[in-house]
Amino acid sequence: MRIHSANFLTSAVRLDQYPTTGLPEVAFSGKSNVGKSSLINSLTGRKGLVKVSKTPGKTRLLNFFSINNKMVFVDMPGYGFANVPHAIKRSWGDMVETYLRSRSELRAIIQLLDIRRAPNDDDKSMLEWVRAGDVPLVLVFTKVDKLSKVRRMRMARESMKAIGAYVAKDTRWVFYSSHTGEGKKELMKIIVELAENSQRD
Repeated sequence: MRIHSANFLTSAVRLDQYPTTGLPEVAFSGKSNVGKSSLINSLTGRKGLVKVSKTPGKTRLLNFFSINNKMVFVDMPGYGFANVPHAIKRSWGDMVETYLRSRSELRAIIQLLDIRRAPNDDDKSMLEWVRAGDVPLVLVFTKVDKLSKVRRMRMARESMKAIGAYVAKDTRWVFYSSHTGEGKKELMKIIVELAENSQRD
């Protein structure tokens, strides 16, 4: 699918603030410095659609974007941020868990992992939430342009082994670079497939 329009809809914390488009939603999740904003901008071809913050963890809202008026991308707030009070972390968890469990329009979670870093406890906790919500999962290894092809494959295998207990064996994964565009067509194809064909009870 070629993206012709990508527009901000709204930001939300609570259920009653979610948009009522009725369109299928695909949510993007990852640590606060994993390159999530850059990936969404790269996918949509809109450099300024999602603001790339110099302060990881600054965004703590669910941000909804209409894509071609056919689906909605949801930019979930990054996790794993440092120097944030426990009360804010708890409220973040409540917000994300509510969205994952209750949003009938949600068709898939695109979980980002930095190819250069081993998945940590925050990543595993997020994957547990996704599994509990029974939502199709796609893993995206970001910043692959930083490593050689041999090293990226080794790191990907090690990461998949580390999170094996948290994901299904047939979980699809993609190498992605917002800098070079590698993986863009492959990921977009998967997103369209899940948005059109998957359904939540």
